[in-house]
Amino acid sequence: MFGGGASNFLGDLGGRDQIGTDFSPIDLDLPSTSWNVFVAYRYRFKPRWATTTMVNFGRLKGDDALTQDIIRRSRNLHFRSPILSASQRLEWIIYAKETIGGRYRIPGIKRMPDRNNQLYLFGGLGAAWFNPKGELNGQWIALRPLRTEGQGLTGGPELVKPWTFIVPLGMGMRFALNKQWRMGVEAIYTKTFSDYIDDVAGTYYSPDALAQEIGAEAAYFSNPAYENQFWFAPGQQRGDDELDAYLYLNVAMYYNFTYNVFNGNWGRKPKYRGARRYKF
Repeated sequence: MFGGGASNFLGDLGGRDQIGTDFSPIDLDLPSTSWNVFVAYRYRFKPRWATTTMVNFGRLKGDDALTQDIIRRSRNLHFRSPILSASQRLEWIIYAKETIGGRYRIPGIKRMPDRNNQLYLFGGLGAAWFNPKGELNGQWIALRPLRTEGQGLTGGPELVKPWTFIVPLGMGMRFALNKQWRMGVEAIYTKTFSDYIDDVAGTYYSPDALAQEIGAEAAYFSNPAYENQFWFAPGQQRGDDELDAYLYLNVAMYYNFTYNVFNGNWGRKPKYRGARRYKF
């Protein structure tokens, strides 16, 4: 199984023209849509159950300049980050219509069409690595080493780990192209256990202290606000306390390596004369 599609970040940065909701697709920011690709192995062990091991690689991004909410836009933060994840998920097939026509094409006999139509829900567990960066003078600079909220410094929060556990949830559908190839579409909502995928989570740290301890780039990326500076003074809210999430909308291609035509569909008799059922 392999494929790819669109990704979209749900976090502190960017979003619609309103107060952010990191966990909700209501805050979906279409201009910040990016991409992802994946490979996976799926094993169907029961008529209604399957499990999938998946590895995804893509990009997430967000930019306050893309929203008209006055506080977010004035804050003027942005990021982009690669995201590499591995997950194991359990799939519940809520609808399936599966038939294969006759093995041989016999002149004068109408052959039943191949079908493998499935609708399914899934959930799982996994882990993801990320590395948020900001742009300055045409260069993308890693933000974690800059400790933009004073991580690990006096009075600041703990240092941020570059990985997080994730919980992917979603639904999908697939259909047969022929006996062994399938095509499908999946919508995946992934909840993370980190609030730092976009490098924004807590309160503003003193830019003077950052400049002295880390450097001028740290001071700039900690607070690039261009107006209403009293909103963004040290100690003021920089992000919220909601954990980040992201969305994937993917097109998937499946190849059945264990293709096996047999009589009966998971123990049931075929519905049509001359048709055979199959596992996948």
